Amino acid sequence: MDFKNFKDSVKNKLINIVSYGADAGEDEKSNIKKNIIMAFGIAVMAMLFIAMVVFFTFKAPNHVELGKGQEIVYVRINPGMGSDAIGKMLLDKGIISSKFKFWLASKLNGADGKFKVGTYAMTRDMSAGEAISVLLHSQTVALRVTIPEGFNVQEIAKRLDEEGLCDEKDFLRLAKTYTPYSYMEKNSVAIYPVEGFLFPDTYEFSTDASAEDIMRRMIDEFDNKLTPEMRSRAAAQNISIYELVTMASLLEKEARYEEDLPIISQVLWKRLSINMPLQSDATLQYVMDEIKEDVSIADTKIDSPYNSYQHYGLPPGPIANPGMNALKAALYPADTDYLYFVADRYGKNYYSHTYDEHLGIVAEVR
Repeated sequence: MDFKNFKDSVKNKLINIVSYGADAGEDEKSNIKKNIIMAFGIAVMAMLFIAMVVFFTFKAPNHVELGKGQEIVYVRINPGMGSDAIGKMLLDKGIISSKFKFWLASKLNGADGKFKVGTYAMTRDMSAGEAISVLLHSQTVALRVTIPEGFNVQEIAKRLDEEGLCDEKDFLRLAKTYTPYSYMEKNSVAIYPVEGFLFPDTYEFSTDASAEDIMRRMIDEFDNKLTPEMRSRAAAQNISIYELVTMASLLEKEARYEEDLPIISQVLWKRLSINMPLQSDATLQYVMDEIKEDVSIADTKIDSPYNSYQHYGLPPGPIANPGMNALKAALYPADTDYLYFVADRYGKNYYSHTYDEHLGIVAEVR
């Protein structure tokens, strides 16, 4: 039913009736009054009918059963989000077809301002009422997420966002300042002070957890994994925890295979001991806009404190979040005496003692 056309039609009829009634007799005026009353009655009934159609169309059911075989889409409601912002998010994810319908449904159901923070399981192509029902009546879900060894802070933030656990920007913003343990050194150069201390593992988070809750859990896991024996070994080697993690992060990014970790550890520690630049491509990749299989001569001239071709010593902070094997390799380097290494296209590393020997291997494997 086109309500606007109906309303205009009733309005025109009333005008005609009133105009005609001005010159009518008593009986005619009585009939006119009856017609006016009937017209108003019809208009009211039509509006009630339309209101009922709208209400039942957008009414949120008490329970929505997600169908088997349907793709589950996880949606996170953050603090302060209203129906407009939520509607846009649901529309972008293909869950609803109209942001306006969602906004209207939230108003009709008294839902605006009552959405709870957390992550919800939804499906694509839901009605506005169904979406409202899930957000009002369903329980938030606990989500399992795996953070691989070698992920950096930005990669972790992106994955957490994709899994519906927290907003990527919120996580990155907190990562610039959050240092709950004293060994997480604060300096003005490191990009993210938490880099290296977000232990890679499989976690299960409550979806009402904040970015800080998630970050603290991962940092606490690192602290738990760092055993007293490992701390004692670092102290005996005159290595701070921050230096240990920084070195382990380099090993994590430089070695594809576990057996290479302690050998590369020996090479890098030796270079530090003789005041030789580390010349690690991984440190360059950390500050480059895109990952390259091979860095160029121009790349080695990048102006950054993370450029280990231009600066001596360890970079100003970790470049990734290392796993246990890399941490142990940093503490227990191999008993070798190499000074150079290079990986072929399959990640297999070759080692040498002299630069000439190294160049010969590079020519063969690259």
